[in-house]
Amino acid sequence: MSRVSELVERRELLVHLTLRELRSRYKKSVLGWTWSLLNPLASVIIYWLVFSVFLEVEPPIGEPSGLQNFVLYLLCGLVLWNFFAGCVNLSLDAFLGNANLIKKVYFPRELLVVSGVASLLVSLFIEVGVLSVILLIAGNMVIPWLPVAIFQIAVLTVFVIGIGLFLSVANVYFRDVKHFVAIAMQALFYSAPIVYPISVVPDEVDFLGREIPIGEIYRLNPLVHFIENFRAVLYDLRFPPLRSTLYLVAWALVVLVLGWRFFTRHDGRLPEEV
Repeated sequence: MSRVSELVERRELLVHLTLRELRSRYKKSVLGWTWSLLNPLASVIIYWLVFSVFLEVEPPIGEPSGLQNFVLYLLCGLVLWNFFAGCVNLSLDAFLGNANLIKKVYFPRELLVVSGVASLLVSLFIEVGVLSVILLIAGNMVIPWLPVAIFQIAVLTVFVIGIGLFLSVANVYFRDVKHFVAIAMQALFYSAPIVYPISVVPDEVDFLGREIPIGEIYRLNPLVHFIENFRAVLYDLRFPPLRSTLYLVAWALVVLVLGWRFFTRHDGRLPEEV
């Protein structure tokens, strides 16, 4: 509890680190914060051309919203993925990128991870705000559903902080972690229903004469539930399944506790290792 109370006492430092991260992200950039919208927009155009135009993948009809728009379907998944991927990548260099600061002065070093996540959270809320306006123009009354969407984002934030605490330390002691994570992120992107509907995932596949329940295995991935639940709220205009939400809350809490314990176990040697 003393560690938690110390974090509360240093909340002004958290705000300072978050603002520093926000200022440095687009420093000396002509377009500045416009890039936070242009990057996902460029990705949407590319995926729209590949999956909707070339491969003719049909987006599902929102139930009960009745919305059927591949770009909006894609955006509802992509904004959440970009937040997750950005948090993972920032966390990897949270300590190595601040080595001089860590060596010179003591402070709760987990704030470096949390501030990175907080800065990306600001970008996410901007993107969700723009997405909500577009959905309203398309006829989806998302305003009453925004509190539910914010709750889903809060659970994901807890989840990525836990992952970030683990990866930030692991990458200090084992520098190959960053390269393994880059490969894993490519696999994770296509193992979640971001650019395709979940309906294309078969329940079973035949492998060497055996039926593998690939659908059940696929749904063990928490990112599948994060994407589907967020899309259910904004695209479908309905509550996500309670079981799925509880599954994500459990995942988030377990990952946070494990990441926190791993961090506190190795935190003392960080100034020597960075």
